[in-house]
Amino acid sequence: MAKEKQNPNYKVVAENRRARYDYAIESDIECGVMLLGSEVKSLRVGGSNIADSYAAVEQGELWLVNSYIAPYKQAKTWGHEERRRRKLLVNAKELSKLWAATQREGMTLVPLVLYFNHKGIAKIKLGIAKGKKNHDKRATEAKRDWQRQKSRLMRHEA
Repeated sequence: MAKEKQNPNYKVVAENRRARYDYAIESDIECGVMLLGSEVKSLRVGGSNIADSYAAVEQGELWLVNSYIAPYKQAKTWGHEERRRRKLLVNAKELSKLWAATQREGMTLVPLVLYFNHKGIAKIKLGIAKGKKNHDKRATEAKRDWQRQKSRLMRHEA
């Protein structure tokens, strides 16, 4: 049996773990991100946060709003703005699908994970999501607690 090699280029840079708690994710889509050189270098070092960000379709283009990429110290003159709007790259069919989804009641585009793919290109996974109400969040938490308790009971039984 051949051992599967771990790809050295694949690297998760930032993850929005809170998104799955706050939103019911219907589907997800992978998008490219237009970045400056200093932003790519900063991401490779690992300084970013997508927890407070969201994506929006504006004037026929997809934008990532309020994402944070830490300044790259070595890029003194040609640095970047930390919380600038970054253009996301999708094809026209996917863009129209995302625009239609955001026009429905309560749907939003939530960034789930920012990563470098196996080719070393920065990608972001967007979730088409609907916000959860407080009772939905409590139900999710109760279900998670029950699964944890059930696994504990099964361990003690064996």
